[in-house]
Formats: sequence, structure tokens, C-alpha cells
Amino acid sequence: MKGITTLLFDLDGTLVDSAPDIAVAMDKALLAMGRESRGEALARKWIGNGAQKLMDRALTGTMDGMPPEADRQRALALFLEAYREALCVRSVLYPGVRECVDQLHAEGYRLGCVTNKPEDLSRDLLREIGLGPELIPVVVGGDSLPQKKPDPAPLRHAMQALGATAEQTLMVGDSITDIRAAANAGTAIACVSYGYNPTGNIRECGVPVIDKLTELQQILREAA
Repeated sequence: MKGITTLLFDLDGTLVDSAPDIAVAMDKALLAMGRESRGEALARKWIGNGAQKLMDRALTGTMDGMPPEADRQRALALFLEAYREALCVRSVLYPGVRECVDQLHAEGYRLGCVTNKPEDLSRDLLREIGLGPELIPVVVGGDSLPQKKPDPAPLRHAMQALGATAEQTLMVGDSITDIRAAANAGTAIACVSYGYNPTGNIRECGVPVIDKLTELQQILREAA
């Protein structure tokens, strides 16, 4: 990680514990379709691959199920409508996030957010929770480009906007999706231990894992 000047953060499960509000919107959409609610515990397992994938999982109750296309479209529209109405009611920053972002910003690091959440919702959530464009000026969402993580395109787009190379960039996420995106884009990677990783234990993925975002400063100092 020597020479890092730029950090790209995942959003849900890395900076923000957004599962409570996502779960409420998910269940509201399901109930509007005459389906049973799924609850927050399952939502936490299903978050991470974008809103459409979340609702596919909610409709089928499986990680890889594919509902009929008409159901997919209706569920997504209902979810997004409900989520926009209550985006930041119970969502909170994880411990240490604000301190870390403030310190990195003060030290001159270039900061961006690369998420599979829709871009407008991502920007609104960051602004409402206190991490607006004055701290994180570049946001690439799941609908900003034709590709989503783990494709490298979103990371490359963010790096270009921040004027950084892959060698100067550290991706910070919470899941195998972030690990694969970083590998595909050629950046360094660190993961938090507390996020939403539907595929299992992040500590088994062979990458640096931190329990609190403030630990990044020590990693960066040691690598300098």
C-alpha cells in the first residue's frame, strides 16, 4: 500500500449501516405486491449487489433466484419509491467512520465512494448522514455506468475523476464483490469486518481486515 493518495469507499456496510432503512423499504414493496415481509436479518444477508438483486432475492428467498421479469420491475420500482421516502431514518455511520474521513480529508487524501446503490440515493444518503461532497466529492453508483462492481469500470471511473492511478488507490469495502472489483481494477484493498458479505467470513478472503475504519490511518502510516 505504499504511495496511496486516494481511497475509494463502498457505502452500505462500510461507511453506513443502512440495513434498517433498506429492510423497511424492501418489506413495504413486498407487502404492496401481496408477498410476505422478509425482515432485517435477511436484508443484511442480501445487500451488496444493487437494488435489483436485493429485490430478486427478496422475491425468491434465495441468493440467485430469478423472478418473472414483470415482478422484478414492479418490485424494484416499489422498493426505490419506498426507500426514497425514508432514506436515512435509522441508518447510522459505523463507529470511527466520521473520525477517519475527517482525518483523511484533513491530511489531503482524495476520497470517493464506489457503490452498487443507485447514484442519486448514494449522494443523498451521504449528504444526509454528514459525508457530503465537501468530504467525498466523487460518487459512482450502480447506475452511473453500464457496469457494476465487481467490474473494474466503476473504480476506474472514480480514479479518473480524482486524478489517481490504480497504484495510488486503496479500495475499502466489506465484501467479496469489493475484493474482486479491486483485483480487477488493480488497486489495493482492505475490508471491514462488520459489513454485509453474503458469501461468508471476510477474514477467510486473504485480504487485510480491520474492525474499525480508524485503523486505516495506522495502515497508511506504516506503508508510507
